Amino acid sequence: MDIENDVVKAVMEDLYGVLPRQGPGSPACTRRAFSLLGALPERPLVLDVGCGTGAQTMELVRLTPGHIVALDVFDWALDRLSEQVVAQGLAGRVHTTKQSMAEMDFREETFDLVWSEGALYIMGFENALKTCRRLLKPGGCLAASELCWLTDDAPQEARDFFAAEYPEMKTVEDNAQLFSDCGYELLGHFTEPACAWWDDYYTPIRKLLPALRTKYAGVPDALALFDACDAEMAVHEKHSSSYGYEFFVARRPLH
Repeated sequence: MDIENDVVKAVMEDLYGVLPRQGPGSPACTRRAFSLLGALPERPLVLDVGCGTGAQTMELVRLTPGHIVALDVFDWALDRLSEQVVAQGLAGRVHTTKQSMAEMDFREETFDLVWSEGALYIMGFENALKTCRRLLKPGGCLAASELCWLTDDAPQEARDFFAAEYPEMKTVEDNAQLFSDCGYELLGHFTEPACAWWDDYYTPIRKLLPALRTKYAGVPDALALFDACDAEMAVHEKHSSSYGYEFFVARRPLH
């Protein structure tokens, strides 16, 4: 799907722009991952990569007195986040920037913490880990959730689905090793619970889809996107024990 197409942009805003989150996750998961970081500088500089409409950004601003740079490629996502920031008087601490994560132009060793929930796969996870490491100050941390296989014997239906949707998906163990291979010290990780998929993501999508199918009845790209959402949710309902989002927290060593 061509995200630069104006119709596609409108469809994505109508679907994802009104969701509490643009992917699985929850405030509790954000807080749990943050608790694994250990000590941070008094006012850390944080980069939130693929921030979406900022559910985790607004949680992070409550967890740290530092400054947050929230990055995304969609105007509608950044606009909604900016509205929240202004409404809560946080314009001095949260700054939005429209950039592709593949073309981030920050100086190396800029950030104390890089955060990303369910977005780094867009760059390729290994490439993203290397890129984020360069952006981190020595001793800085990366917290990122990544879709992983939770078992070595996932049902064939699930494997077939992700062979098309995310063929690079690895096991939790393989991704943990990837952190080490990319020069991180892994501080901890955990699997996000079922409620992180449904409460603020899949359940709201299901409520939205009937009206959106009517609104975009003559738009094949839109209907294809809605069909893909239905297919994804159906696979998850049947096979959620075999895959999930793993939240990894790691540190770039001082030396």
